[in-house]
Amino acid sequence: MVASASMQNQPPSEDKAVEDLYGWLNDSLRQLSPERLRVLADFAAYLADAESEAATQELMEIPGLLERVNKSRKMPVEQYANWRTLRSDV
Repeated sequence: MVASASMQNQPPSEDKAVEDLYGWLNDSLRQLSPERLRVLADFAAYLADAESEAATQELMEIPGLLERVNKSRKMPVEQYANWRTLRSDV
């Protein structure tokens, strides 16, 4: 199983618990009828969309972020700076 982005920052004990959940869920999925599997897939998509929307909303609440992103998009490539030359400790 591949670790999701949300699992990458969890302590090892949580990683194990999440991996166990993936295993349990995978076993349970194999027991579902195709109709129930479709319902579950729709629900999983709904949950993923809700989580994504919450993350987007959190970003939108950062003052000035959207303006800075739009300003960056308009900046000519020649004005870009290599991040490695900006900070040597990164």
